[in-house]
Amino acid sequence: MGFAFCGSYCTWEKAMKALERAAQTYTEVIPIVSEKSAGTDTRFGEAADFLNRMEALTGHTPLTSIRETEPFGPKGLLDILAVVPCTGNTLAKLAGGITDSSVTMAVKAHLRNLRPVVLAPSTNDGLSISLCSIGALLCRKNYYFVPFGQDDPVKKPNSLVADFDRLEETIRWALQGKQLQPVLLGGTA
Repeated sequence: MGFAFCGSYCTWEKAMKALERAAQTYTEVIPIVSEKSAGTDTRFGEAADFLNRMEALTGHTPLTSIRETEPFGPKGLLDILAVVPCTGNTLAKLAGGITDSSVTMAVKAHLRNLRPVVLAPSTNDGLSISLCSIGALLCRKNYYFVPFGQDDPVKKPNSLVADFDRLEETIRWALQGKQLQPVLLGGTA
């Protein structure tokens, strides 16, 4: 499986735990990191530390360029690809068919083989501008969503985040061509 990280840095620790579970469950897990994320240190941690942890968990150096992820299509290298976390920016690019990063190229190349892509949204504008992208992708074949909901309806009423603990269950359903239900979670995610 492929496991792609986008720049919702506040959720990276949860995403790392999901990556650890995936690495224990699946024979091979290939980490993919958007170029911006691979080179950005934040208050949530140093980029190099995250990349090193990903490699230690999976045994693979994270792929961080379009050139590295393009072969997923022609070579059919993955059974499933998960984007955890999937930012509003990446949701918009996927909905618009824009392929300008390692993650969007991985998705495009993987979809060429009609195989499932699992998205775990994490975006502060999920109930505003990113809702259009979520809606568009919910209607497209081979896209599956990790159930998501508002993470802080009072302080951040437009913010949505996936329940990363439900990633494995979502993957199992996606491999059968089915969307795990319910997609929308009540309360806080």
